[in-house]
Amino acid sequence: MTGVVVALPKIDDAKNIKNLLVRNGISVAGICTTGAQAIAFTDTLNDGIVLCGYKLADMMYSQLHEYLPESFEMLVMASRHVISENLEGSGIMCLSMPLKVHELVDTVTLMTRNIEVRRRRQRARPRERSEEEQKLIRRAKEVLMSRNHMTEEEAHKYMQKCSMDSGTNIVETAQMVLAMMKV
Repeated sequence: MTGVVVALPKIDDAKNIKNLLVRNGISVAGICTTGAQAIAFTDTLNDGIVLCGYKLADMMYSQLHEYLPESFEMLVMASRHVISENLEGSGIMCLSMPLKVHELVDTVTLMTRNIEVRRRRQRARPRERSEEEQKLIRRAKEVLMSRNHMTEEEAHKYMQKCSMDSGTNIVETAQMVLAMMKV
């Protein structure tokens, strides 16, 4: 689940925004009044959104944005004047004050969906194997090819099938093949 951290200079404002989001089905991981607290919250989460004001007790939104992990997005709530002078073209999502409830909820929901799509894409991307793992797989295929008279493609398919059947990854399967063939 995507974590939402509300960081506003006044704790009562942060609580009100949190309650508003929760009433609309958006989970809030934490509320705080300083940038340092917001950064501490983000360290406990994998990804998420930091919803903040233009200026916090200890830093400006821009400093907080620099310290956020790459997996976090920022939504700044500020006056139209501040947005037009400082935030346009910055790549940071903005909402002008006074807030409209539906705009806030819709914006946070959209940002959450974007983060979830990015998370799914990262999971779907194949993992890079180390040179050592690649050598191990290659060696197991060579053993299968020489002892069982398989082509490289057949050896690879065989290892993939064994991997899927046993619920292990292909590197572990390669290790098993080499152990069973006593190589």
